[in-house]
Amino acid sequence: MPSIVCVWADAGYAGKLVAFARTFLRVTVQIVKKKDGQRTFEVLPRRWVVERTLSWISRCRRLGHDYERLPAHAETMVHWAMIGIMVRGLAPTSGPKPWHLSPAA
Repeated sequence: MPSIVCVWADAGYAGKLVAFARTFLRVTVQIVKKKDGQRTFEVLPRRWVVERTLSWISRCRRLGHDYERLPAHAETMVHWAMIGIMVRGLAPTSGPKPWHLSPAA
């Protein structure tokens, strides 16, 4: 993806990955770290985007387990899942949503 210039990563990826990405991929890696002394859950900038997307992808039944024989097949299934997610976001279905319906009396 030549258009990617900056990548945000978890603190677990700090170290050699930053130098590798800069040297070989020509991509800047910014590490998103917790605040000093943080003990409870707190939304970190940019990290919530990854967490939210993984949550959306995990709703796709076929991606619940790794059924694919080849990594390329698994990658294709992730692409299909993201296409479905993006299409639903661009053209939502009409009519009331199940969570908007009033409870039966």
